[in-house]
Amino acid sequence: MAVLEAREAKGINDEWDVEASPITDDRSKYERGKEVLGKLTGAPQDGPKTGYAAFAPEIEVFLKEHLFADIFGRDVLSYAERELVTIAVLSSIVGVEPMLQGHFNICLNVGVTPDQLQQFVTIIAATIGQKEAKAAQAVLGEVLKNYR
Repeated sequence: MAVLEAREAKGINDEWDVEASPITDDRSKYERGKEVLGKLTGAPQDGPKTGYAAFAPEIEVFLKEHLFADIFGRDVLSYAERELVTIAVLSSIVGVEPMLQGHFNICLNVGVTPDQLQQFVTIIAATIGQKEAKAAQAVLGEVLKNYR
């Protein structure tokens, strides 16, 4: 709020975009989130739980209900736009390379091209930092080795 007030004091009037459409799907948040995650990853979400889902089932439920149903289920940003935001954030955090790798793969699955991801790493260099871009490039390089 302070940022918006400071901008307004400078005579900058920010325009608000459209509000998110109401969610009218009456399935449970878990079922909706499971479907969204399946679309993002290109993999069905009905198999046995592995990784963090098996280790901490509560986190798996929280992620599907809140992250994928509540947030990714909204229509303000496309899946690709949300994934690019996620990659920008993860690129600025040390030690989350496995998550970054997963989100680069999701980008490819939702239609972002390898060239666009390479360009995005250039933007990371200019806006976040060279060190972070170098780390992101290393992860992206590994992802692209295995890309069809």
